[in-house]
Amino acid sequence: MKTLINTFALALALSTATFANPVEIKAPTRPTAPATYQVGMFSSVDGTRLNVIVDKASGGHVDIRLKEADGTVLYSQHVGKKEATLRVKLNVSELPDGDYLVEVTNGVETITKNITLSTKTPVEPVRTVSMN
Repeated sequence: MKTLINTFALALALSTATFANPVEIKAPTRPTAPATYQVGMFSSVDGTRLNVIVDKASGGHVDIRLKEADGTVLYSQHVGKKEATLRVKLNVSELPDGDYLVEVTNGVETITKNITLSTKTPVEPVRTVSMN
C-alpha cells in the first residue's frame, strides 16, 4: 500500500510540474510573398465605362482603386488570395471632366494609370443664308 501511495504521489508531482511551466510551441511560418499580377485597361466605345482586368497568381492579394487627382478614393475593390481574375466595368459617365488615377497594388508594387475624362461638344453645322 505504501508503494502505491508513493507511486501516486510521484505521478501527481510530475503532472503538476508539467502543467506549471507550459511551453508554447509555435508552428513555423512562411513569409508570404506579394502576388504577381498583370493589369489591362480599356474604355468602352461610347466612353461611359472603364474596363479593368486583373490576372494574378494565387497566394497574395491585390487592391484596385479609382482616385481623383487629389487622392480621394471613388472606388475600391479587394482581390483575395484565392481569386485569380477580376474583371470590373467602372461607370465613369457620371464623373465630371478631369484627371483621375487607377491604382493596382499588391502592397509592394503599384501600377498607376492616369485617366483623363473630357467631354467633346458636338460640332453643329453652321448655316448661312445669303441674299442678292
